[in-house]
Amino acid sequence: MTKKKMRLGFLLEGQGYAWSDWRHPKVQSNAMYDFEYFRHQVQTLERGLFDFVFIADNIYTTANAAPIAVSRLEPTSLLSGLAAATKHIGLAGTVSCTYSEPFNVARFFASLDHISRGRAAWNVVTSYLPDSGTNFGQKGLPDHDLRYRRADEHLAVVRGLWDTWEDDAMVQDKARGVFLDKAKVHELNYVGEYYQCKGPINIARPPQGHPIIFQAGDSEVGRNFAARHADGIFSTPFMVEEARDYYNEIKSRAAGFGRDPSKILIFPNIRVFVAPTREEAQEKYRERVELIGIEDGLARLSKFCDGFNFAGHDVDAAFPEAVFRRQTRGLQGHVKKIEKMVRAENLTLRQVVQRIGWPSNRFVGSAQDIADLMQEWFETGAGDGFMVVDGRPGDYGDIVDLLVPELQRRGLFRTAYEGKTLRDRLGLDRPANIRNPGA
Repeated sequence: MTKKKMRLGFLLEGQGYAWSDWRHPKVQSNAMYDFEYFRHQVQTLERGLFDFVFIADNIYTTANAAPIAVSRLEPTSLLSGLAAATKHIGLAGTVSCTYSEPFNVARFFASLDHISRGRAAWNVVTSYLPDSGTNFGQKGLPDHDLRYRRADEHLAVVRGLWDTWEDDAMVQDKARGVFLDKAKVHELNYVGEYYQCKGPINIARPPQGHPIIFQAGDSEVGRNFAARHADGIFSTPFMVEEARDYYNEIKSRAAGFGRDPSKILIFPNIRVFVAPTREEAQEKYRERVELIGIEDGLARLSKFCDGFNFAGHDVDAAFPEAVFRRQTRGLQGHVKKIEKMVRAENLTLRQVVQRIGWPSNRFVGSAQDIADLMQEWFETGAGDGFMVVDGRPGDYGDIVDLLVPELQRRGLFRTAYEGKTLRDRLGLDRPANIRNPGA
């Protein structure tokens, strides 16, 4: 029996994942705009046989936002360029379904899937920053649960549009002069509570049938949305026990929606500091932590707490109860996690900042150290793989050259790409077309 292999994704950030990563002397100052930097990064990860790379995004920013969020390239544009520079690695990007039309999103990712020959993935988000709507002529942020109700419809329209073309609709028979079998291209005629769309889309069905759907909902409604719709789910556990609980809960919810739990993959987020020796890895971690001021940590914590203003609060006093009493319109799941942690351990504000605003020191060490932890998480049901983040920006080469071979030596990770598409490599079935399910 073939041993189950873990899946690996990698979060692309030009100047780092954390708020102060850009300050590290080895970080390229213009990396966020440098296509050659991203190209080298993704080609290196492809050499390491990663399943996919992922680009996060937001659609609202101010000059006071995190440096990594103030200015960044639009994901589908960057991924289209990276598709031409790679052959195998999957290409996942974030697009908000709250502030985009289903027809446009369906075209974006169908196009990317064709350009990449079956490697596209869409990370579905509903957006959570309170002022996002002001960039789209709207006041405020729609209610949390309303955003997910709209997301249900949005995704139904997108998938419906991908299926408006049957797989063999594009004939292109030059001898007979037949370009298209018109009987195999259909109108969608979707009429819902929030969206209406006639269709068909003006691009053939994607090579994967449907590009991969990723999601990261962590509220009650978000978890149901992910369990009902997603092919892959990103989780952000603080501890392995939390990761296992989340894994089991999502798989159970998916089964409750009539889905095969083995066809939903869960990727805990881990920040990796790897080096030839444990001591060198610890030095990398120390360098990173020294760049972080308490203000940076508070700013990042504010993001997780729905924009709560921590100014004026004593960082060495008890964590402010007001965070938990206010109505959360954004990241409900994160606020609940923080509340559970605070109440269980009676943490001060500073202690919470050090856990949320500082990089975790769990995945720090030699390749053997980190592989031990990843193996434990993987084999005890904490995830089907991992979303890997650079401990220190630019260290992706060490992850490929040190950690990947150790995982391969243990039989935990592939030694060659299999299949042709991202779906093939993730072990996920190609969706049947609702227009001809027996084809």
